[in-house]
Amino acid sequence: MFLKIIIILMLLIVLISLFSGLVFMNRDGGRGRRTARALTVRIAVSLLLFGVLVMGFHLGWFSRS
Repeated sequence: MFLKIIIILMLLIVLISLFSGLVFMNRDGGRGRRTARALTVRIAVSLLLFGVLVMGFHLGWFSRS
């Protein structure tokens, strides 16, 4: 149950970062550092989430039924 909550929170962080990048791109015209920082956070959290999922399947944290 704890792992499911972590995964859902990470997905929410990815979505929030994606939409904040969109807002910053509209406000700054895509030239500001805020857009790049928001999209960098999105990529980093997405890679971390992918790593957690791969490790979870490899170590048997998820049931396959």
